Amino acid sequence: MINNILYRSLLFLACMSVYSGMQASDDHKPLLTADGPYIIHNVDGSTRVVSVSLEGHVSDTTYTALPANFSFEVVSHDGQHRFPVSLHHVERPQCYYPQPDKLFVMSDPHGDLDCAVSLLKAGGVIDNNYRWAYGRNSLMVIGDVMDRGNDATQILWLLYKLEQEAAEAGGSVHFLLGNHEPMVLMNDLRYTKEKYLLLAERMMLEYPQLLSRGSVLGYWLSTRNTIEKIGRSLFVHAGISREFLDLGLSLPMVNEHVSHGLWMNKQQRRADSPLTWFLFASKGPLWYRGMVRQEERYNPIATDTLDMVLRHFDVDRVVVGHTIFPEVTSLHGGRVLAVNVDNKKNRKHHRTRAILIEGTVVSFVDDDGKGFIP
Repeated sequence: MINNILYRSLLFLACMSVYSGMQASDDHKPLLTADGPYIIHNVDGSTRVVSVSLEGHVSDTTYTALPANFSFEVVSHDGQHRFPVSLHHVERPQCYYPQPDKLFVMSDPHGDLDCAVSLLKAGGVIDNNYRWAYGRNSLMVIGDVMDRGNDATQILWLLYKLEQEAAEAGGSVHFLLGNHEPMVLMNDLRYTKEKYLLLAERMMLEYPQLLSRGSVLGYWLSTRNTIEKIGRSLFVHAGISREFLDLGLSLPMVNEHVSHGLWMNKQQRRADSPLTWFLFASKGPLWYRGMVRQEERYNPIATDTLDMVLRHFDVDRVVVGHTIFPEVTSLHGGRVLAVNVDNKKNRKHHRTRAILIEGTVVSFVDDDGKGFIP
């Protein structure tokens, strides 16, 4: 009798344990959060608009023609940030610019809209209504908006709208491609939050189809540069290798060719041309770490090669993101500046997260708006 009671008790506890595990599993299922909109122009001339509300409801509307002056509100995944966006004409930016009075430089926001907004406000780049407040000055974001965070689409829309507002004020916004933009667009989603995959699954699409060249954001991404020169600074996501320098490529050629290969997978890039393959490989401008790392496996740049890079592009410094540092870091005697940091941690501990270039003066900036000259 006692054994029977004991058996039933153990069986009950085992069942409760399984049930609790199932509940925990259900509680941690990925949920859709506010996202989009994804605005996709169809081949028949209609336009499909897909978005996810704050409550996780998917809206999928097809317009025969978009209404005149079509605009929408973009909402962060947690509802903490909201701003309006209107569509505007898009074309590829130049790749050579004079130095503005102020140039604010940040890198690798990786879907963290809250951290990005905090930094932009601290630098006086935007106001409390998410509008451009930097006048005739310039903002540079050195790639990697996508992956890791829940607000990648929202940051893209913020930069898209700021680009137009800055131009109207006589300023400029520069968003360069990083390595994670082509990763997502080639359907390499290892670092993509599950909410994006869940939305694509709900729409019976691959996620990159929501950002195809036929979409508003996809087309805008296809016109973004990979390398730009502003004043005496060269900006590139990862770095410039000796092998890249030896190719003798012009900046327009690099920018056009990277855009050409954005949606290709590795096999397609290899088949397309040796140049396409190289630009997306480890010694290309999106991945090369040798300007900031000294380990042999990163093929560290030699001093004379760095001298050649600076002379070739007629600049005083190369500014990069990609490789994470505890703080914004000056390397090679200030000739290479590394901007990528742990944004959440540095924001919390008031460490530097951006660069401000004013004429010949370079300072490192934190979320209090304080500048520190290295």
